[in-house]
Amino acid sequence: MDKNNNNQSDSKIELLAESSNGLRFELIEQIGLSDSIQIINLCKELHALYGKNALINNNNIKKYFNHKTFPFVARLNNEIIGFIIGVPLEIFSNESWSHYDTNLGKKNTIYTYMFLVRSKYRKKFGYSKLLKMIYINWCKKQNFKFVTGHVKSGISKKFSKDTIVIKIFSKWYDSKSPFEYYRRPLK
Repeated sequence: MDKNNNNQSDSKIELLAESSNGLRFELIEQIGLSDSIQIINLCKELHALYGKNALINNNNIKKYFNHKTFPFVARLNNEIIGFIIGVPLEIFSNESWSHYDTNLGKKNTIYTYMFLVRSKYRKKFGYSKLLKMIYINWCKKQNFKFVTGHVKSGISKKFSKDTIVIKIFSKWYDSKSPFEYYRRPLK
């Protein structure tokens, strides 16, 4: 699709979908300063759940928005209202949790590093579902066979009937709840 940057951001993006109400879904190829600031501010909503060490900030944003990752954003009237960051599982081969996944090394799995939609847009308007659908469809087109990630225990059973829990972690960063590592097949 459109590789031009027709919005007001300073990022290099690929436009994936756009609606007449000012909603856009983009794949960020290179993040710019104004989008970095928006992402960092949006991540502050995660502090209560994960603690300050799990937040994206000025010092680590390039770790998540770079040529090895696939960051998708939902933008409403030029404001980033949500994002998903997908990363090939092999990037995490040095992380102990990744070795529970039998697909490590097969290059067929994308790990969902972070999925966040601004709180005032959650469970309203369908923006979260649209962003996730665009992400999943893009992953299928790239020939990924599975999507994985860590979520609060019990959440992954809502994804699809074929989603399996690979491992439950009683302690995940600074969260107060157990988290599960799940695998969802892409069909």
